[in-house]
Amino acid sequence: MSLPERIPEAAPLLGQISQPLAYAEQLLQQFTRLARLASAERLPAVLTEAAAQLSGCRLAQLYLLDSTHTRLTLAAEWLDGQLAEHEASLPSDYDGEQLLQYCLCQNRPLSLASLDPSLHESSFLPVIDKPWRSLLCLPLQDEQARVAGLLLVASSGTRDLEGFAASLANLGTFALAQHQLLQRLRAPQASQPEPSPALPSDYGLIGSSPAMRGVYQLISKVLHNPTSVLLTGETGTGKELVARAIHDCGFRRSQAFIVQNCASLPENLLESELFGYRKGAFTGADRDRKGLFDAADGGTLFLDEIGDMPLALQAKLLRVLQEGEVRPLGSTQTHKVDVRIIAATHRDLRALVEEGRFREDLFYRLSHFPIELPPLRARAEDILQLARHFATEAACFLQRDPYRWSEAALDHLAGYAFPGNVRELKGLIARAVLLCEGGELLPEHFNLQPNHQLEDSGMNLRERLEQVERNLLLDCLRKNRGNQSQAARELGLPRRTLLYRMDRLNISPADV
Repeated sequence: MSLPERIPEAAPLLGQISQPLAYAEQLLQQFTRLARLASAERLPAVLTEAAAQLSGCRLAQLYLLDSTHTRLTLAAEWLDGQLAEHEASLPSDYDGEQLLQYCLCQNRPLSLASLDPSLHESSFLPVIDKPWRSLLCLPLQDEQARVAGLLLVASSGTRDLEGFAASLANLGTFALAQHQLLQRLRAPQASQPEPSPALPSDYGLIGSSPAMRGVYQLISKVLHNPTSVLLTGETGTGKELVARAIHDCGFRRSQAFIVQNCASLPENLLESELFGYRKGAFTGADRDRKGLFDAADGGTLFLDEIGDMPLALQAKLLRVLQEGEVRPLGSTQTHKVDVRIIAATHRDLRALVEEGRFREDLFYRLSHFPIELPPLRARAEDILQLARHFATEAACFLQRDPYRWSEAALDHLAGYAFPGNVRELKGLIARAVLLCEGGELLPEHFNLQPNHQLEDSGMNLRERLEQVERNLLLDCLRKNRGNQSQAARELGLPRRTLLYRMDRLNISPADV
C-alpha cells in the first residue's frame, strides 16, 4: 500500500476554510448541542451528524477503542443525511495496509485528497453508488491524553479535507469527554471516582498505589507509537513485566516479543546473538544464522541490563535505532528491520556516561521516554495485594486450596522494607506456601531479615505504626470491595471510627 510519506499536521483552526465566520458559528452551535445532551447513547450519533454537516461530506464515522486496545468498534455512522444502523468491529493492529489502524498507531491526522481503492485498503467504508475519493481520519484522545477512538469523514468527490482537521478533532475530543462523563454519572456507584487507568492484571502488573498509577499513565502514552522506552529502577521491580505489558497492549502485540539480557553473554557472543552472522564469519559458523533483531522484526526487542552492553556493541545498536539497519557478522550488506527497542537497567546510565562507560549519544537516544519503576517500599499499599496474589498463584501451581492469612502474618509483611522488591516478595511467598501445612499462613512461615525492617528506613515510631495501620485498612477494604460497613465489622470498629481513620491516614475510594 502506498501511504503518504508525510501525514499532514492539523491545520490551524479555520485557517483553510472558506467563510470562516459562518463556519465558526455553525461549529459553536454543534458544541452547544453536544453540551446539552443528557444521553450517552445519543452522543455518538449526534457527533457524526455534526461532523458530516460541518465538513459537507456524505459520510462520518466514529470508532471507539475498547479497554483492551485490541478492537475498534463502530459507535455511529452518518450516511447521506441519516443514521446508518449496523455494527462493525475491526482489529486495532496495523500490519501495513489499513488506513484506520495506521492513523491510530501514528496518533496523527490522516488526510487523503485522492483516495485510490487500488492503493488504499478502504473496506471499512460503506458501499455507495460512487467510489469514495477523499478521506479525513482524526485520532481522539480521552481525559488522560490516551487515544480512545477515531473520527472520520469521507466524500465521493475529490476534496482537500485537511482544513477541517483541527476543528473536528476538537469537537470529537469534547464529545468523547462528554460521553465518558455521562457514562460515569449513570454508573451504579456514581459517588465514587472513576478508577485510574490500569493495565490488565493478566500481564502481571498489580497495584493501585499512587506510584503505580503514575507508571500506568506513562505506559498508556507509548502503547500506540513506536517510541523507544527506557525502564529504570532497582533490581526486582518488574521491568520485564512492564516491557511485556507495553508490547502486549500496544499495536505490535501480534508480532514477536524477544528478550535478551545484555549482561548474560560475553561481547562476541552477544554481537552474533543480536545481529546474526553469515557462513564462515568465524570458526564454527557453518551456516547463515539470523539474529534477534531479525527475529523481532515487526515486534519488540527487550534489552535487559543495557548498562552492561560493551561500548563496541553500543555503536552498532545506535545505528539500528537511528537508521533501522542491521549488518550481520561476516557480511558487507545491511538490511532494514522494524523493531521497537525497550531497554532496561538498574544502573545510573548518566553516571556511566560521565565515567566513559556508556555512549552519550546512545543514552539520549534511548531515554526519549524513560519510565522509572518504584521500589516496593515506595508502594507499601500494594504489598498485601501482591502477597495475596502470589499466594493464590502458588496454591494453584501446587494444586492446593487457597490459603488463609493470619493477621500476624499480614502485620509481619507490612512492616518489612523488601530490599529485593517484588521479586523478593514473590520468593518469600512461594517459600511460605511450601512450608505451610495447616492452610493458614503464619509469621513463622516467612524468613524476613530483621535488618531490613522499616525501622531502618528513617521513619519514627508513629510513622511506622501509621504505615502498618494504613496497609491493613486498605487490605480489608479491598477484600470487601470497598464496602466500609463490612470492613468496619471485620475490623471490630464502629463505621464512624473507620471513616475517621481513613481520613487521618489519607485513604480515598480511589486507593481502594
